[in-house]
Amino acid sequence: MACKTPFTPNSEANAVLESNAFALMTGMLLDQQVPMEWAFGAPALLKERLGGTLDPTVIAAMSPEDLEAIFRAKPALHRYPGSMAKRTHALATYLVEHYGGRAESVWNDAPTGDELLARVVALPGFGKDKSRIFVGLLGKRLGVQPPGWEQAAADWPSIADVDTYERVLEIREKKRAHKAALKATQPAPKKAKTKAKTKAKS
Repeated sequence: MACKTPFTPNSEANAVLESNAFALMTGMLLDQQVPMEWAFGAPALLKERLGGTLDPTVIAAMSPEDLEAIFRAKPALHRYPGSMAKRTHALATYLVEHYGGRAESVWNDAPTGDELLARVVALPGFGKDKSRIFVGLLGKRLGVQPPGWEQAAADWPSIADVDTYERVLEIREKKRAHKAALKATQPAPKKAKTKAKTKAKS
């Protein structure tokens, strides 16, 4: 049976994403300023470094400094291991405080797409665009489809559209084209007016 989350070239890393809701959420958190496959491959490596367990309650109980050391170990889990370790710790802590440490509880009983999006937006490290991508990922890859989820999901190419690893490069190029198109439609920033220099009278 095909993996629902084929986001990396490593089948074991993909299996971790599919079987562990917190791993999938962490991959989405890390998916910025690094290639998608790097971000989504990191949870499996983090799980390995934590002794084979990737659990929000375990991470929340750690000190942020200890988690940062794990992120910084070679190979680093992200281009910015310090800040991303802090965000991962904050995410784990939030899940423990609001969802009993169960990442899947964020979406399991969401009654509508709008409510699902609101819950994801509330997660530390998830802005509006990232949250819309994650709603799309949940709907398209995992079948989490409360009424209105499609309107709440991202309407641009994203990791949610990757159904085979071979499509990662294709989606990456579509994302670049989408960003370029958006940039082209934005008005150019106004240049600050400079005061003309007045010549001193001789």
